Amino acid sequence: MTEFLARRIAMALFTLLVILFFSYCLVRLAPGDPTKSSFFSEGGGEQTVSADKGLHGRSKAMSEKLHLDRPIYVGFALWMRSLLLEGDLGDSVSVDKGRPVLGLILERLPVTVKLNLIAIAVTYILAIPVGIHSAVTKNKKVDFLVTFFLFFLYSIPSFWFALLLQAFLCEGGLLPIFPLKGIAGGDPWGKSTWNILFQDSLHYVLPVFCLSYAGFAGLSRFARAGMSEAIKQDYVRTARAKGLSESAVILKHAFRNASITLITLFAGLLPGLVAGSIMVEYIFNIPGMGTLSMLALSSRDIPLLMALFCMGSALTLIGILVSDLLYAIVDPRIRLDK
Repeated sequence: MTEFLARRIAMALFTLLVILFFSYCLVRLAPGDPTKSSFFSEGGGEQTVSADKGLHGRSKAMSEKLHLDRPIYVGFALWMRSLLLEGDLGDSVSVDKGRPVLGLILERLPVTVKLNLIAIAVTYILAIPVGIHSAVTKNKKVDFLVTFFLFFLYSIPSFWFALLLQAFLCEGGLLPIFPLKGIAGGDPWGKSTWNILFQDSLHYVLPVFCLSYAGFAGLSRFARAGMSEAIKQDYVRTARAKGLSESAVILKHAFRNASITLITLFAGLLPGLVAGSIMVEYIFNIPGMGTLSMLALSSRDIPLLMALFCMGSALTLIGILVSDLLYAIVDPRIRLDK
């Protein structure tokens, strides 16, 4: 196990280095001048350039700060040196000018983590039972209806569905049940604790639904496929022949082996947990990682973009490693040392 972990960690670090290098190359080679996005104030108006420095002088200073005047490989080496030796991811140059990007990320990260944790929990709690039931009732009318409904859900774009829900179920719509935007219930003064919790929870209903329905449809199909294959195996027939109840056969014997397929999908949960959904967060005006990523891309904030790339890549590799370890826990026949 120790040898396996050491080998996989070394491979993951090398992979992360390659990903970050190519990400830096793409950011540097993208069209446009990233230094010009830093000339705008927080209010959106153009700042007055002093006669002493001038526009060209400020552009040159910003290029030197971002190492844009150096070759790409030198700029990447300088960025890696700041990260490894000083633990510095740099300062934002446009989204929140002069502020450390780590502070920007930590400020928005709890919102996205909370939102996506709820969405993931809802997805797995609903998808696994539906997938198991669909596999047990395979090729029956119930299975056909469930399959049609799930493929229909999976085919609906999340941004279109979010706008549709806003038009029908939010303030100003046909049935104004839920708040239109935000994640807080407004001024808590004079309200009871339960009232505050209820008002805040209303803000999460539609975003969580938009984040989870496509995953629910896809995950239930994987659960159905894994269970359909597992219940055909000899050990399931043997368990039934021993007189075990059908629920014990399905949940204890078949599902444990079918869950290997679901564990494979775990590798994508960690980066999605912190990356957020750009469209859903933007539509519902949620100040999370999704909107932060969109602002960083649109303003060419290179330090913030590199920090987001680094976090997303690292979490993806960690998710893959955790998935490999879970294989051995679920199925003892898998030996990681070999």
